[in-house]
Amino acid sequence: MVEPCPLIDLSGTPHARGVQHGRAATLRIRKGIAHYTAQIARSGLGEQDIVGLVRDYLPIMEAFDPLYIEEMQGIAQGADVPFEHIALLNARTEILKLAERPDLRARLAENAPDGCTGVVVMPTASADRHIIHAQNWDWKAECAETAVVLRIRRDDGPDILTFTEAGGLARSGLNAAGIGLTANYLQSDRDYRQVGVPLALIRRKVLEQSAPALAMRAVYVTAKSAANNMMLSASTPSGQAVAIDFECAPDETFQVHPEAGLLVHANHFVSPVALSKLRDTGVASTPCSLYRDLRVRDLLLPHAGAVTPDHVKAALFDNFGTPFSVCRPPRLNDTDNLSASVAMIVMQPSRGIMEVAMLPALNRRFTRFTLEHGAPALQVAAE
Repeated sequence: MVEPCPLIDLSGTPHARGVQHGRAATLRIRKGIAHYTAQIARSGLGEQDIVGLVRDYLPIMEAFDPLYIEEMQGIAQGADVPFEHIALLNARTEILKLAERPDLRARLAENAPDGCTGVVVMPTASADRHIIHAQNWDWKAECAETAVVLRIRRDDGPDILTFTEAGGLARSGLNAAGIGLTANYLQSDRDYRQVGVPLALIRRKVLEQSAPALAMRAVYVTAKSAANNMMLSASTPSGQAVAIDFECAPDETFQVHPEAGLLVHANHFVSPVALSKLRDTGVASTPCSLYRDLRVRDLLLPHAGAVTPDHVKAALFDNFGTPFSVCRPPRLNDTDNLSASVAMIVMQPSRGIMEVAMLPALNRRFTRFTLEHGAPALQVAAE
C-alpha cells in the first residue's frame, strides 16, 4: 500500500513556522537527508564538503530573502539536524553544481534529472469555467516517502498550500490569491555558468505574492543557475484567468501561451525564440518528453469546453510508451536510480483545492487538501 502524503499546518513567524515544520516532519526530513547525503557520498564527498558547499552558496540565498534563512534554521532546529542539511534540501541541484566548482560538476554528472509533465486547463476549456492546474512529478521513487503538503497561514500575504519534499520551502502549489505554480526540469547549454537563486526559493517567492504580475516577475527576472520551466496560473472565483509557461534559461526567460484553452509542457524547450537562441541539451536524457506533452494535449482536446479534474487525471495516468510514459512506473534508469512518477498533483487554485496521489502508476487514491485552516485531508479515489 502506498502511504498518502501528510498535511502539516504552519503559522507564526518564519522561524516559528520552520520549527513546526521540522518537528512535524522529522522522520521524513531525516530520510530525505540520508538519501541525498548517500548520493553525494557516492561521488566521494563527505560531511565537510557539504558544509563548505552550503557556506559558499549561503550569501546568494540570504541576499534573495533573509527570512528564508530564518525559516530553514527553524526547520533544522525542529528536526534536530544541521542547518547545512536543510539548505541542501532546498538547493540540492544548485549546491551540487556550483559554477565555481567545475570539478564537482564533473564528479556529480551522473545525477539524473527530474522529469515532469504539467498542464493548465483554462476556463474556456473547463466544464465549470475554472482553471485546473496539474502535474506529474517524475523523480526518485524514494521521495514518495519524504513528500509533505504544507498549509502555511500568513499574516503578511496570502495563505499557501504547497507540495514539497519535507524540509523544503515549496515546490508545486497554490495560494489564497488564486495563483498556481508547477515546475519541471529543462537543460540548456547555458547552465551553470553563473550562480543563481535556488529554485525552491523562487517557487516560494511566487506563492507568496497576492498579485499575478508580481508572481510572474519573480519567475521572469530572478537569476538562476540552470534552466527550468515554471508554469504559472492566476484565477479568480468569478472565472477570470491567465496562464503562462515560462521557459527559463539562467539569464533569460521565454514564454509559451495556451492554445485551444490548454497549456501543456514536458521537459524540452518549445518556444521558437528560445530554440533560436540556445541549445536544448536535456532531450538526450529525457527523450520521452518529446511526446508526453502531445499525449496529454491529445487526450484532453476531445473534451475541450467540458474538461473536468477527472479528465486531467486520466490524461496524466496515460501509460503510452511505458515505462517512458506520462505516468511513469518505478524503474531503474541509466544511472541506476529508481525513477518514477513520484506524485500526481491536481489543483483548482481559485477554489483552494489540491489533490495528490503518491506513485500514481501504482496507486489511484488521492488525498484532497484545502486552504481552509484546520480542515482535514480527505481520501478520494480517481474515477
